[in-house]
Amino acid sequence: MASINDNYLKLKAGYLFPEIGRRVSAFAQENPEANIIKLGIGDVTEPLPQACRDAMMKAIEDMGDRTSFKGYGPEQGYGWLREKIAENDFQARGCDVSPEEIFISDGSKCDCGNILDIFGKNNKIAVTDPVYPVYVDTNVMAGHTGDANEKGEYEGLVYLPISADNDFTAEIPSEAVDLIYLCFPNNPTGATATKEYLQKWVNYAQENGSIILFDAAYEAFITDPNLPHSIFEIEGAKECAIEFRSFSKNAGFTGTRCAFTVVPKTLKGKASDGSEVELWKLWNRRQSTKFNGVSYIVQRGAEAVYSPEGKAEISQLVNFYLENASIIRQELTKAGLTVYGGVNAPYVWVKTPDGLSSWDFFDKLLHNVHIVGTPGSGFGAAGEGYFRLSAFNSRENVIEAMKRITTTFNFAS
Repeated sequence: MASINDNYLKLKAGYLFPEIGRRVSAFAQENPEANIIKLGIGDVTEPLPQACRDAMMKAIEDMGDRTSFKGYGPEQGYGWLREKIAENDFQARGCDVSPEEIFISDGSKCDCGNILDIFGKNNKIAVTDPVYPVYVDTNVMAGHTGDANEKGEYEGLVYLPISADNDFTAEIPSEAVDLIYLCFPNNPTGATATKEYLQKWVNYAQENGSIILFDAAYEAFITDPNLPHSIFEIEGAKECAIEFRSFSKNAGFTGTRCAFTVVPKTLKGKASDGSEVELWKLWNRRQSTKFNGVSYIVQRGAEAVYSPEGKAEISQLVNFYLENASIIRQELTKAGLTVYGGVNAPYVWVKTPDGLSSWDFFDKLLHNVHIVGTPGSGFGAAGEGYFRLSAFNSRENVIEAMKRITTTFNFAS
């Protein structure tokens, strides 16, 4: 009999979102008349921008002509897309990022997990708590942790608690760590980071030889001109950081699949013999071996994001979801709940009322008003007592969901 990767057995429960799906499905079967509104998983609802659709249709036509047909593309992504990304997302903000340092992929979630392929098993890894579950679970699967304790914390990880007391921004650890996961605007809390705050992390990473794995999947939702959109806006970051970006939330590519990762050529890691190795070369080798690239059609759609029409349409999409977040914040506050996030971010982080656990509050909303959110405990032990609501939905559903909550509950009483 074939042996398995026993590290998967350390995962004590189903991945957070499938567990939510299981509970919702069970409720829907028992209550087929219920009109369930899902504000849990951060999946977009609005159509792809017209500019992207037009570009993809043109690309389909290209595939029907031998002279313009495309087969296997470059694993790193087509140069014309990487050039647009470098120019618009980085160089326009003063970041010295070249097209050669950009790798096109089918999702930042994938890259956040796959990046572990190029790192050794003896690194000390720091994650915030609460945290996007992929960061933790992929390290467990890769054998970088021990078992979980009764709180769900895995041996071998350094947990950095974030809460309202520290504005949901982790304190710099007192010990040296090798890999640091940071996400801003933050999933799940909606918190943002200033340049001064990120500079402290970059300084720490440089002093300790650490690598920051910076998830900027929600940077498009930053409207405050004083907040950085990229870790590479911070001096010294190219010597200590990798950045993950996505077209999923700004351009609605959750079902289309296109993202990218920036691995600076100046970034180095240490081999077992003590020599320094360029991480760009390792990631390039990994992608060339395990990945055949994103389709030509999808990459043409992503390129259109940077056209004048695409920029205008994406701005409208982002503003639409930010308005949803504002409605959620205002209405939940009226209902007597304490809320965070939802400004410069598409997630609203809610303090559960009356001492309810996050899963009890999940069941309360599902069973009483047929609304689905995400229990904070699913993001880590420090997420207990909180609840995440997503602004990714139609305006009609957001207004209806808030109406149900405000007319059914008065948490202030």
